[in-house]
Amino acid sequence: MSIAGKVAFVTGAAQGIGQAIALRLAQDGADLALFDLKGDTLGDTQTKVEAEGRRAISIGGDVTDKAGFEAAVNRTVEELGGFDIIVNNAGIAQVNSIEEITEKEFDTIFNINVKGVLIGTQVAAVKFKELGHGGKIINANSIAAHETYPMLGLYSATKHAVRAITSTAAKELASAGITVNGYSPGIVGTGMWEEIDRRFAELTGAEIGATYKTYAGGIALGRPSTPEDVAKFVSFLAGPDSDYMTGQTPLIDGGLVYR
Repeated sequence: MSIAGKVAFVTGAAQGIGQAIALRLAQDGADLALFDLKGDTLGDTQTKVEAEGRRAISIGGDVTDKAGFEAAVNRTVEELGGFDIIVNNAGIAQVNSIEEITEKEFDTIFNINVKGVLIGTQVAAVKFKELGHGGKIINANSIAAHETYPMLGLYSATKHAVRAITSTAAKELASAGITVNGYSPGIVGTGMWEEIDRRFAELTGAEIGATYKTYAGGIALGRPSTPEDVAKFVSFLAGPDSDYMTGQTPLIDGGLVYR
């Protein structure tokens, strides 16, 4: 079923999974507010959304800046005439051993991956209530929310935290008609995994590409994920077929982690 006439707000929309999600939601009939730290890189995504016959606005901003996030959502309502769905997709990876993690690394990844999702959830909930209707809050997660991995301990910690925020928010916001769910991709061929692979090579001496190949080799369906694979599932979470689902963070990993 479509989301025709709805307005969706997607963070980290300039590339990769975020861009794929924005395009899929446009194909489903939504108008899009595109949000990214590097607002000047959103042009490609906006062009692709508009090619689907949907309206789009591009907004540069930092997910860790609550006032800026609120201003972006207010602009969305003013320019697109509504606000029904938020996809808190923005996030970063971090690779290091537990012994070597620095305070700066800790602060940076927790600010973006956890604080950013919390702020997005808070701002969306307030605006949905102000507009007098329910809504869909959809939070980016990872297989690292269901499992832990050597050298990815801090990243895994942020994703476990996002999973906890998602389920708690779902319990608190259900009475307002707001559902809160997450999505947990596995090995996706994006810039994030290129960086993870590069960092593993730097720290362990592995060849470039070896870490990616090792993890991808365990996928039951025989191939890494594409951003479009993830976007299809987010489409379900954004649409009416998931109306009776809340507080969940399912795996969309081709059969790599089983819970």
